[in-house]
Amino acid sequence: MSRVARLAAFALAAAMLTGAAAGVPPTDTEPTPRSAATPSPSPSPTKEPSERDRQYWIDDYGIKEAWKTSQGEGVTVAVIDTGIVDGPEAFKGAVAGGTDVSGVGAQDGRTPVDVVNRNHGSWVASLVAARNGGDADKMIGVAPKAKLLSVSVGFGDSATVPFVEQIAEAITWSVDHGADIINLSLTTNAQSWDESWDDAFLYAMQHDVVIVAAAGNRGSGTNVVGAPATIPGVLTVAGVDPEGKPSVEASTQGITIGVSAPSEKLLGISADGVLKEWKGTSGAAPIVTGVAALVRSAHPDASAIDVINRIVQTARKPKGVTEVPHPLYGYGLVDAEAAVTADVPAATRNPMGDLERWIEVNRRKPAEQQPTPTVTPVEVPPLPPAEGRPEAGSSFLPSQEELRTGTLPLAALSGAGILVVLGVIAAVRRVRSARVRRSPGKP
Repeated sequence: MSRVARLAAFALAAAMLTGAAAGVPPTDTEPTPRSAATPSPSPSPTKEPSERDRQYWIDDYGIKEAWKTSQGEGVTVAVIDTGIVDGPEAFKGAVAGGTDVSGVGAQDGRTPVDVVNRNHGSWVASLVAARNGGDADKMIGVAPKAKLLSVSVGFGDSATVPFVEQIAEAITWSVDHGADIINLSLTTNAQSWDESWDDAFLYAMQHDVVIVAAAGNRGSGTNVVGAPATIPGVLTVAGVDPEGKPSVEASTQGITIGVSAPSEKLLGISADGVLKEWKGTSGAAPIVTGVAALVRSAHPDASAIDVINRIVQTARKPKGVTEVPHPLYGYGLVDAEAAVTADVPAATRNPMGDLERWIEVNRRKPAEQQPTPTVTPVEVPPLPPAEGRPEAGSSFLPSQEELRTGTLPLAALSGAGILVVLGVIAAVRRVRSARVRRSPGKP
């Protein structure tokens, strides 16, 4: 190729590249003239997922379908936690009352009492019953028409009342103020519990209240389920990741687990109203609490035992799990739609155990006071006057008794023996004398 031809080819190629870079298709056709005022098209930006879009548990766990039947109307849930803050729109009209049992909080339980965990109670409450104000893009609770009771407690040095006393008082107060369900997103990291909790939890169960508790998190040092999630009759909730697999950090294991629910990539409304992503069975528990509210709303005549039984019996077995209860999943993954709509026979016992029976077997009964016997007085005739005490004699002389039984008989026998000997001697002498008299004389 000649030098001229090579230069011409180079010029044509440069013109085509320049046109392509300017948005003109590399064709032989004449481009359509574009006005200088018309901007070049640009790709549309990817839409950020809304708060509601990020709530995968609403769709994946049958909650959206369950809303066709109920949304928690007529049900009251007590959130025993650090307190549901007063202010965010999500809680407007949701909180029906409250109290403080820590000794340092507000009387209505709406001021968080724990500086470190001040958002915790609000996060939990928002998962149960946050209102979205009609905005379909906003976060919404599992039971958005349920009512809440805010019972604020303090952990460690953030309270003036011992923790065990706070929980016992909080349970009793919640029952007395109309709670149908109690949520406990807390743990003691110990399998045993204070005896004062026996009466409080039994009081709630005898008043037909459902109690839901978090299983605990390995990431916080809970390797096995701790109280109150070990108390018989309590619906204990373990955590799974968005794929439905047991969470490594945000869950734990144990034989008292009832069901599992999401515990990772959760959303919660903070005390300042800002949405926060968080994790833990502290979030899995209120999801199940919300499901319990849907069930109680749809079946107002169902007992607390029936509600728990419905949730347990309709739970979905995870892939690969053949036998339940499972130490990581319990009876399986919670299924809100099935729990609300399935035909489940009435329960005759709580599948999570019988606290009253446990107390009877494991707690020592106080000794019963024995009745005082009635004794009829018996008349006893007076005793004869006591004889005077004989004067003490010498210790070297025999007593009368000794003389009578020992000394006198011995003396008699001795005397008789002496007489016999003397008689024998006398007889011998007489015989000798007679022999002498008969002997002849000397010359």
